[in-house]
Amino acid sequence: MKYHSTSNPSHQVDLKEAILRSLPPDNGLYMPNELPVLGRDFWTIWRELTFQEIGFAVAEAFFGEDVPAPELRDIVEGTLAFDAPLVTLAPGDHILELFHGPTLAFKDFGARFMARLMAHLTRGEDRLLTVLVATSGDTGGAVASAFHNVPGTRVIILYPKGKVSGLQEKQLTALGGNITALEIDGTFDDCQALVKKAFLDREVAERMNLTSANSINLSRLVPQSFYYIHSARQLPEGVKPTFVIPSGNFGNLTAGLLAKQVGLPVEHFLAATNRNDVVPEYLKKGEYTPRPSIATISNAMDVGAPSNFVRMQALFGNSWQKMRESVSGISFSDGETRAAVREVKSLFNYEIDPHGAVGWLAARNYRAAHPGSATITLETAHPAKFPDVMDAELGVGKVDIPERLAVLADQEKVATELPKDWETFRAWLGDNVI
Repeated sequence: MKYHSTSNPSHQVDLKEAILRSLPPDNGLYMPNELPVLGRDFWTIWRELTFQEIGFAVAEAFFGEDVPAPELRDIVEGTLAFDAPLVTLAPGDHILELFHGPTLAFKDFGARFMARLMAHLTRGEDRLLTVLVATSGDTGGAVASAFHNVPGTRVIILYPKGKVSGLQEKQLTALGGNITALEIDGTFDDCQALVKKAFLDREVAERMNLTSANSINLSRLVPQSFYYIHSARQLPEGVKPTFVIPSGNFGNLTAGLLAKQVGLPVEHFLAATNRNDVVPEYLKKGEYTPRPSIATISNAMDVGAPSNFVRMQALFGNSWQKMRESVSGISFSDGETRAAVREVKSLFNYEIDPHGAVGWLAARNYRAAHPGSATITLETAHPAKFPDVMDAELGVGKVDIPERLAVLADQEKVATELPKDWETFRAWLGDNVI
């Protein structure tokens, strides 16, 4: 299969180029020339399939022309070594728990798949692959875990100083080995801008053999579509879910749109954001106005210029009207988010993190306006990753910290501080990497 740039459809590359180079030279994003649809044979039996069988069917539809079935099956099975259970709080009110992976965040799915696919695509090569990634919270930890000590790779993670939680930061900075953390004095958008500039600087990109692990990389999005299908099959037959997605860079929502593209019956998608409401504003007014991000307690969603918006546009033929028929948006304040954390615990004895709380608020609003609808809210990270918020709202020590997270508390943070200036960053790359 060939892949084209959203900025220039005539710029086309093969799978290896699309995945390993990540970003086209025209600053667009790669999309498949043909979006696959799973056939009737799949949809006749999909409710009886395992998570791994669903994942393989979707992965084969996207990548089967380029990756042999045995290798692709191994990639999927190695990715889906943990479940994504659906929890029902009340009739029609469902939570999809995506935090059962090694770093307790939904990004484990995409990062693990991507690491395995890249290993397949670079098999037999002796050139070091440099994975450059910006994170607003959970991406960096998931990528660090997926690539830690993987032969032939080095990982450089940029994160905004003072804008990730303490345990998230330890996941980025405490592994060592082939993982390097850069603490940027700026926002996530500044980190993301530096990553994009590195890719667009062809000398840097070529000399470093650069690839990205952000959701600009298509291999991050396809595996995230697996759990949309997996969760929908757990609902009663005939029920079409409305997926409610806490959104920042909009990769997760784009993955949901891919799931619908392959044939999943979906009633609607609801993008739930914090005060960084660029996309909800667009969906209401038809005007897309990126702006500097605002720091909130749901920090992984603090994105003012979401990269995957261009993919969303491409999937709807650049039609605002068509997009808003399938996707709505709504935003909430920190105060509303904190109240939701307390309310979910009080009503259901369920601990929900600040990102999931934004989603739950959006889901409640949607069901009020659409009685009888079934919402699935994506709970994207374990609440223990946000102890300051959870302790403040539920009481100190009320949220159990999983062992694989607790062991990080005493680990040493190792990070290099840099300003958000491109020339300084490029010089650092020249001194330490190139």
